[in-house]
Amino acid sequence: MKNLTIRNIPAGLSDALDREKRRRGASLNQTVIDVLSQSLGADEAGLPRNGLKALAGTWSAQDLEGFERAVAVTEQIDEELWR
Repeated sequence: MKNLTIRNIPAGLSDALDREKRRRGASLNQTVIDVLSQSLGADEAGLPRNGLKALAGTWSAQDLEGFERAVAVTEQIDEELWR
C-alpha cells in the first residue's frame, strides 16, 4: 500500500470530511479512502466499479413485477414509426 500526504485542504472540505467521518463512524483515514474509492469508481484492487453492487439482489419479486409493468410500454413497437 502507498502512503500519501495531502496539504492545503480548504476549510470547507476539511469540515465536510469531518462530518462524513462522524456519519460513517470511521476514522478520517478510512473515510478519505472510502470517499475517493467511491468517487473514482475503484475498488480495493483498483478495478473500476459500476456502482450497482449495493443494489444487487435487493429487489423482491413484487419490485420486479412493478418494474416490468412500468417499462412494458417501452417494449411495444409502434408500427407507424417503422413505415
